[in-house]
Amino acid sequence: MKPCYINSAASISAQDTYDSNSFLQTVISHDTKTVNAIHPKYKTFISPIASRRMATGVKMGIATSKIALQEAQLEIPDAIITGTGMGCIEDSEKFLNAIIDNNEEYLTPTSFIQSTHNTVGAQIALTLKCKGYNVTYVHGAASFESALVDAQLMLHENTANNILVGGVDELGKQFIHDIVMAEEMASQPITTAFGEGAHFFTVSSSKQKSTYCKLNGVEIINKATPESIQEKLQGFLKHHELLASDIDAVILGSNGDDFDKYYHQLQDSIFSSTPQIHYKHLCGEFFTASAFGFWAATNIIKHQRIPKALMLNGTPKASYKKVLLYNQFKGQQHSFLLLTAC
Repeated sequence: MKPCYINSAASISAQDTYDSNSFLQTVISHDTKTVNAIHPKYKTFISPIASRRMATGVKMGIATSKIALQEAQLEIPDAIITGTGMGCIEDSEKFLNAIIDNNEEYLTPTSFIQSTHNTVGAQIALTLKCKGYNVTYVHGAASFESALVDAQLMLHENTANNILVGGVDELGKQFIHDIVMAEEMASQPITTAFGEGAHFFTVSSSKQKSTYCKLNGVEIINKATPESIQEKLQGFLKHHELLASDIDAVILGSNGDDFDKYYHQLQDSIFSSTPQIHYKHLCGEFFTASAFGFWAATNIIKHQRIPKALMLNGTPKASYKKVLLYNQFKGQQHSFLLLTAC
């Protein structure tokens, strides 16, 4: 595969991540079941007239995409690839409520049109006047990783050189309420709050001054057992000519539920002496929360430090050249991401 450089990174989350240079120097604690993103002044990126008609996810996506492009000194990318678990759930809820309230009569199509999962990518393209490749992946907890795989393939095939890739999810109101109720009835529920956010990155086969790091590999596994996950991960590392001991930090998507046993299996074995990082207690749990973990990984390599709020086992290293991300949701959609300094 051709090299895949991460040339910029932008984040809107439940933390003050708008300015990547601060990199979690201050952290906000959450004791609620849901946490909203900290929103910037969107009039900086979107006209107020257009903004008031946009759902939260669309506004977050446009803002982070523009920040990422500005950092990479790009005006228009060759392609836009987006991952989302629920798309514009706010507009979906509005449309469904209108059906009920109006007895399926006299419905306006606006909310229905804006409720599709590819609305975020489409609105970014319209704002930038980008007429290139534009695809949205809706693969549950592997949505963002699927977008990264597509970006890697495009770079390898020389069909694009500068790609905007990201993950976006918004909370909504009613659907998330049902999810929270369902978790409360589980024997060992998700203890992390449910959140929202948008994270966009520019990737390219060309390195530049703003480059954070290099994406070496992505692997998505639909199903695995806690006992087999170690073997699968070691196979992934072997493919990249690495051992577990070569990893400088491992980032885990722990959320407190019973399926954290997958992470414990690795924490207590091959990564027992490796700096261990968690992040969902900061951003909340949502389908593309791993994009926040990816943002954290790129900044760890760029700034060469791990913020205290991310540390799990308190064994920092002098430098971080190889960082591994592992995420899964409810024992399915496992993903490995390998980032290296360049």
